[in-house]
Amino acid sequence: MRTRKNELEILYRQYAKSLYFFLLKMSGSKELAEDLTQETFVRATISLSEYNREDVRAWLFKVARNVYIDEWRKRQRRKKIPFAEIFTKENEILSPYGLPEEEALKMEEREDLHTFLKFLPEQYRTTLYLREFESFSYKEIAEALDLTESQVKVTIHRARKKLLQLAKENNWREERE
Repeated sequence: MRTRKNELEILYRQYAKSLYFFLLKMSGSKELAEDLTQETFVRATISLSEYNREDVRAWLFKVARNVYIDEWRKRQRRKKIPFAEIFTKENEILSPYGLPEEEALKMEEREDLHTFLKFLPEQYRTTLYLREFESFSYKEIAEALDLTESQVKVTIHRARKKLLQLAKENNWREERE
């Protein structure tokens, strides 16, 4: 017989890592992402009664997003900027098997992409992250963000368009060719 504690433990093992990376992308801080991941599971435990048997992954990401937004609002009230360290790149050891120039270019492109992403509104950033990095379906994103599937598609389209506009304004495509 499965108890609630066992079910929560299974959910934690299954989704904690992807929630952590989602919150890391949103907050830009490892420490904050760890705290927010823990808070996500605390709130998920508390709000299990509100869970309507929708897709569990979408529901947990919805809880995580709400935890992030609450934290962001708290920081706004304290006049701190939560995005001060967003998308900083860690030092990475390059593979001895690849060409260092190619690896450097790839790293630079990722840094540029992260830089452009931080200029997108939160809604655009979130939908793009869930779609591109977490491979959420439109339906799952709609559940996680309390939107219709049509709204999700429009938001993703606009986010991609804005991202492309930012890249063009900064001559990103021309420099890479």
